[in-house]
Amino acid sequence: MENERTILTLSALAQSTRLDVFRLLVRHEPKGLQAGDIARQLAVPHNTMSAHLGILSRAGLVVSKREGRSIIYRADLDCLRETITFLLKDCCAGHPDLCRPLIDALTPCCSVQESCHV
Repeated sequence: MENERTILTLSALAQSTRLDVFRLLVRHEPKGLQAGDIARQLAVPHNTMSAHLGILSRAGLVVSKREGRSIIYRADLDCLRETITFLLKDCCAGHPDLCRPLIDALTPCCSVQESCHV
């Protein structure tokens, strides 16, 4: 992942409402949510939510899919994974003990076979 892509991704998350939107969508993976549901749950006007979803989408953090008359938004966890990997690549400079606490904190709260609910 390039520096510019990482900067775009992080700057999209560097705003309170957008960070809340992304975290909400992560909790609703893999089903996703309609824009109106996101706006209601976060008490944000629909037109404002549309602008936030557009920024998250351009940053690659959110994907959308039309289902009938609705648009369903989902968190793009691959983009998040790429961003985190880019930030942490070679983080320990050959000293794995430095990375262990971070890796432990990033370990999922459930096994791969279980349904994970954050």
